[in-house]
Amino acid sequence: MRLLLVEDDNTLRAQLHRALGLAGYAVDQADNGRDALFLGDTEAYDAVILDLGLPALDGLSVLKHWREHNRRHPVLILTARDSWSEKVAGIDAGADDYLTKPFHTEELLARIRALLRRATGQASPVLRCGALTLDTRTGRVALNDQAVSLTSHEYKVLAYLMHRPDAVVSRSELTEHIYAQDFDRDSNTIEVFVGRLRKKLPPQTIQTVRGLGYRLTAP
Repeated sequence: MRLLLVEDDNTLRAQLHRALGLAGYAVDQADNGRDALFLGDTEAYDAVILDLGLPALDGLSVLKHWREHNRRHPVLILTARDSWSEKVAGIDAGADDYLTKPFHTEELLARIRALLRRATGQASPVLRCGALTLDTRTGRVALNDQAVSLTSHEYKVLAYLMHRPDAVVSRSELTEHIYAQDFDRDSNTIEVFVGRLRKKLPPQTIQTVRGLGYRLTAP
């Protein structure tokens, strides 16, 4: 799952970038509103973390632009401690959730997980496909309650598919959503990751839909 992190405080942005990366997300960064607006318009994100107090262009203006141009990615806004008016304005402008500074990183991660679940119609933090489970809180993947060991990229591919059970996902879509912008993307490696996953999962869990992509189904 791919996120955009927009925060002008260098220290906080670095801390969040590290925490999100360790949680298994591909993360792009911006430190001003102008760059954030461009990235949100041109790149595919599963969710955005958006500080409202940004240089060049404030976060509220960025959010309003996205919603006016039908950018549907879920947005979690970051607001100052006592700025209740910012919270109201952010929600009215189309934000999906907000978090008040200072905050615990664990709370931010939990809110992002909830946004991603809601965006894909999932209710539980534990995603299921037959006997296969993926706990979004811990990153643990299990088959018949036995842990399945995955590399980071195998996990990212599986997590994206698990959020979209029975949907056909193209190779290009997977490429867009498991790599950050500055990563040397190669869509051919998706086939490699899918091939490795198939060796660790029951037959026909990941099906190839000829000419279209892949579909995760319970065998």
